[in-house]
Parts: sequence; structure tokens; C-alpha cells
Amino acid sequence: MLKHLYIKNYTLIEELNIDFRQGFSVITGETGAGKSIILGAIGLLLGGRADTKQIKNGKDKCTIEAHFDIKRYDLKSLFDDIDIDYDANDCIVRRELTAAGKSRAFVNDTPVGLATMKEIGEKLIDIHSQHQNLLLNKENFQLEVVDIIAENKNARQEYKQLFDEYKTALYNLDNLKKEIEANKENEDFLRFQFDELSEADLKEDEQVTLEHEAEIIENAEDIKTALFGVNQLLSADNGAIDNINQTLRQLQDITKVFDKADELSQRIDSCLIELKDIAQEIDQAVEKVDFDPQRLEWCHDRLDKIYHLEKKYKAENCKELIEIKDKIFSQIQGIDNSDEALKELEERVKQTKEFCEDKSLAISKLRKKSAKTIEQHIMAQLTNLGMPNVRFEIRFEQKDLSADGTDKVAFMFSANKNSNLQPVAQVASGGEIARVMLALKAMISGSVKLPTIIFDEIDTGVSGKIAEQMANIMATMGQEERQVISITHLPQIAAKGTTHYRVYKEDTKESTESHMVMLNQKERVNEIAQMLSGTTVTKAAIENAKQLLNT
Repeated sequence: MLKHLYIKNYTLIEELNIDFRQGFSVITGETGAGKSIILGAIGLLLGGRADTKQIKNGKDKCTIEAHFDIKRYDLKSLFDDIDIDYDANDCIVRRELTAAGKSRAFVNDTPVGLATMKEIGEKLIDIHSQHQNLLLNKENFQLEVVDIIAENKNARQEYKQLFDEYKTALYNLDNLKKEIEANKENEDFLRFQFDELSEADLKEDEQVTLEHEAEIIENAEDIKTALFGVNQLLSADNGAIDNINQTLRQLQDITKVFDKADELSQRIDSCLIELKDIAQEIDQAVEKVDFDPQRLEWCHDRLDKIYHLEKKYKAENCKELIEIKDKIFSQIQGIDNSDEALKELEERVKQTKEFCEDKSLAISKLRKKSAKTIEQHIMAQLTNLGMPNVRFEIRFEQKDLSADGTDKVAFMFSANKNSNLQPVAQVASGGEIARVMLALKAMISGSVKLPTIIFDEIDTGVSGKIAEQMANIMATMGQEERQVISITHLPQIAAKGTTHYRVYKEDTKESTESHMVMLNQKERVNEIAQMLSGTTVTKAAIENAKQLLNT
């Protein structure tokens, strides 16, 4: 619940420090005193749009801060998910706005984005203003009311998971159909491409190997001449090998008289063996290297084919061409196996759809059962609120599978005898809609842990006994550690509050300022008497006010 509100330099408010209590509280004050300003400040804590014009004239910054007791809201997991410190006894939400246009939001002194502030704020305060009555015209709001009373959250979560699977299967089926259609249109071309690449019989490193072979053949004469010259230097008479042989023999002759000669001769012998091996390889290479014009022509033809395919298929090498061939083969296989794949996906769509339909039917039964409870509750409440001939009915129509099931609901309403039931938003007056919304909120508050509820002039269009009954409903909602705050112009409602606040304006030398104070019993009598009699408070109004407060 809201424990404390602090506002500084916000429009007409210079500084406001006010405590709030649980139960049913009322806020009164003349039109224009600043009640809407306080609501606007609270709206900023719910992530509302900020405007530098909201800063009090002549000030550089405004601050709005609220403290909440959130022990009964089950919000720890939310705070953990967004990595914000959780304090069930004192949750602090703050919004700051500077004249330079900078807006900052904090939850428990941790900076947060407006989306996060809104997500948390909506779980702390529910402001019911007159424009919220328009929700009665929204099908999703009406369905949400039915679901809350049906207590079908787990069933809806299971359904949503099944529905997501169904939508995924539908999406995959649609994509597969498009892919099959596109592939079949290109089937002949794909098969031509595959045959062309298959017939090429490419090897991964073939291009590099062929380019190297062609280069050798083109330079065969130069290579052969060089190899022959090297072979002569090594193996001819008086060549390198002969000279080294003589060197080896001379060293071997002195090994008996010169110890070092043995080691040197062994090293030279190793070199001699290596040189003979090299000479043999060169001799063989000379035999192999030959200018073969036919082989060279074949290499060039093969390379031309590879270059042509690379250009055609926008590939860099044979490896990429092989990968393209494999991909085309997969597409052809997809065409060949398309009927089987299509059948499998169609069966998946059918199966998930049946699961959704079964679960949606179970949810629909829960909704229709709860609808009877809602109808009885709303008619009972509205009868007490001055509509003795009221009829209220929740009608169901079936719709296609959607994220919330297959039910389309409509709240049907009639306040008079012999008049047809019609959608409530189309036939109910402003005062009637306000009473319907109050009855709905009262019912919902008994089913879920609603946060602090602020009713902004929900009494519009009613008076007298009806206003008193509305006050009784709000007072009942404020029981069991709940907190209900009503901004009202009616003394019958103001008298029912367990705590009473007054908003007023005061002129100073520099400006006009709005203030809010908690009233004691004597001040409450005077405030309610003034609401009854106007500017001049009469003795009769005082006595009437005391009587209202004692009832």
C-alpha cells in the first residue's frame, strides 16, 4: 500500500509531505484546488509522460517520491528479474525532472528505465479515472474480468504454450509450402545445375594442382636445361662428387696419425651420401620433365572449365563449387521428399490445433461458469446502487483460435423494464457506467490482490443514497489490509472514509500554491458541512455533517 508521498516543485505544489493509511481514505477539495495535480504527480511514478512545464515556475527541478509497503503483492521475483533490491516494508519509487528536460526514474535508489518504472508502478497503484470507464467497451477488458473470476490462470498459461506451438507449426508449414513452390518452379534448372557440376567431377585441390602442372610443362625446356647442368656439376668426371670422394680418401689415409681426421671423414661421408641421393633424384627428374603439348592443352581445357564454373556460380575455388553442388542436391532431395515433409507438418498443425481446441473448450467452460457468478454479483450490487430493474448478462460467441482462446464476450446491460439488452458501453449513462465499473472493481478486489486503488471522481452523475451505497462498497473494498482512496465531491462518500484529506489552494505574495492535509475529526465536520451548504457553513450543515460521520 502507499505509505508516504513526497512532492517538491511540481506545478502549484512547492513541497508536500503526506502519510497514507490502509483502509478507505477520501480526498476532498474545491474544483481547481489541486487534486488532479496530485494525481498527475502519482502518474509520473507510473511511468507517465513528463513535461518541463510541470516544474513549478522559477524552479530548476521537481521530485516526486512514494514509499510503499508491498508485503502482500508477491513482487520479489519481479525485483530479482530486473536486478533491483527488494524491500517488502519500504519500496521507494522516485521520479525527477529538470528544467533542462532531463527525466530520471529510480526504484529503491536504483536508476531504471520508464518501461521498468511503469511495469512496477502498475503493480503498486491502480488509478481509476473517468476515462477508464471506456474500458467497458473493450472486449479484452471484459474477457480479463471473466478470467480473473474464473481463476483460470494456469489453464490459460498451458493453452498459451499450446497456441504458440500451433502458430509455430502453421508458420513452418507456410514456409515449407512457399519453399516447395519456389523449388518446383526452378526444379529443371536445379537439376541442370546439379548435372553440370556432377559431370565436372571436381576435386577440392584440383585447380591448384593443374595450375602448377601447366606451369611446369610451359617451362619444361628451361627446367630440363637447369637440371641437366646441375647433374653435370655433381656427377660428371672431376665433378663435385668425385672431388668429395678424393677429399674423403685423403682424410681416411691420415686417421691413424690424426684423430680429428676420423670424425671429419665421417661427416664428409654423410654429405657424400646425401649428394649422391640428390644427384639420383635430379637424374630422374630430368627424365620426367618433358614438354607435352597434348597434356598442356588438356590442363588448359580443364582449367578453363573450372574458371567458367567458378564465374558462373560465383565461387572462389573448387571446394566452394562442390559445396554449391551439395546444396543444390539438398534442394532436389527436398523436392523429391516434399510430399512426406508436407504431410508431416500438416499432421503437426492438425495435432497442435486439436490440443488448442480441447484446452480452449475447457477454459470456455470455466469462463461460462464464472460468468453466472459475475452476473449475479453485478446485478446485486447495481440493485443496491439504485437500479432496481437492472439486467446484466455476459454473452459468449465463438471465434477462431487466438492467443486468449476461442471466446468472444460481451457485457450486455439494461437499466429499465421492457428494454432490450445491449452492449453496456452503448446504452449505459455516465453515472450507470461508473456504478458498473465500481461493482466490477469491488468484485475483482475480492479475487486478486489489487494494489492501492485510487478512484478519481467515480461518483460523477450520482448523489444522495446512491452515493452512500457507493461509499459503502469502497469502504468494504478497503477492508482486509487493502487501501482504497476516493477523490470525491460528495459529502455522503467523504463521510465514509476512515481517513480524510483536504486539498486547497493558497495565495502568497509570489504565487498560488496547492496544499494537502490530513483532517482531524473537527476539521472533517467543517469540511463536510461546507460540502453540504457551500461557502457559508450553517448550523444545520454542521449537524448534518456530524450525523453523516456518525452513521
